Amino acid sequence: MDTTELEYAGFWIRVWASVIDSFLVILIIYPVLTAVYGFAYWESSSLVQGPVDFLLSWVAPAVAIVLFWVYRQATPGKIAVGAQIVDAKTGGKPSTQQLLIRYVGYYVSTVPLLLGLIWVAFDPRKQGWHDKMAGTVVVRKKAGTTQAVKFGEGGSA
Repeated sequence: MDTTELEYAGFWIRVWASVIDSFLVILIIYPVLTAVYGFAYWESSSLVQGPVDFLLSWVAPAVAIVLFWVYRQATPGKIAVGAQIVDAKTGGKPSTQQLLIRYVGYYVSTVPLLLGLIWVAFDPRKQGWHDKMAGTVVVRKKAGTTQAVKFGEGGSA
């Protein structure tokens, strides 16, 4: 992999990928939830309204995300923006363990006012806390005069 042709995927491109993923989840899961629970589902303040809700709202997205990461190194949103998740040291495919840690890391990154996700905007390698925990970076083809990707210990220029 020629790292001079890659750049770290920054905050806004990753936000856009997340918007795409969220739209797809809404498009697929919301009609099913409405079919199962009716329109009253959307008026409830309960976090989980039953086993189907738990499976569709929590388990299915988690499984889908991790499977996309394992087999494609990206969710559909990341694929759409040309980004992929790679091991921060080697630039190769991350291990399943890394990807599971990365998923759990999303919750760690989100709890303190989304600070771990916003961290992507300020980090030199554009890593969120979930990336740091898992030892991953998100890269895409170089689009301009941005800093080239460097793999290995530290990874900074």
